[in-house]
Amino acid sequence: MKIYFAFTIVGDRAFLEHAKKIVALLESLGHEVLSRHVILENVYQIDRAIPAEEVFSRDIKWVTQCDMLIAEVSNASFGVGYEAAWALSLGKKVLLFYAKSSDRKISLLAKGNTHPNCTVVSYSSMEDIEEFIKKNF
Repeated sequence: MKIYFAFTIVGDRAFLEHAKKIVALLESLGHEVLSRHVILENVYQIDRAIPAEEVFSRDIKWVTQCDMLIAEVSNASFGVGYEAAWALSLGKKVLLFYAKSSDRKISLLAKGNTHPNCTVVSYSSMEDIEEFIKKNF
């Protein structure tokens, strides 16, 4: 399955290790992660090295090509929200993970999403994510 993985680039990247583990798990299960660059330490510099229009075109192309968008949303990100909404508008499945410890920081619009193609999962540990992915993929 082709997966677009979304994670904040310019916001708080405190959950980067979780994002890395999610991508590694998806890849270990044989999935292709189109946007795996978002887990790189220097992704901010990488994306700033090309024009904003190219970043937009590349990312929208990947969202259009993916079978599913998965995001770690424990910290706010306008871009991740935009990507998730775009994916839903295309009829894609969207899976949003957020840490229970960040419950009060999660947008109620994301947390309460009742769109039939959107699943929102809170987790206490990486084991919760691993269990969910292995059970549902």
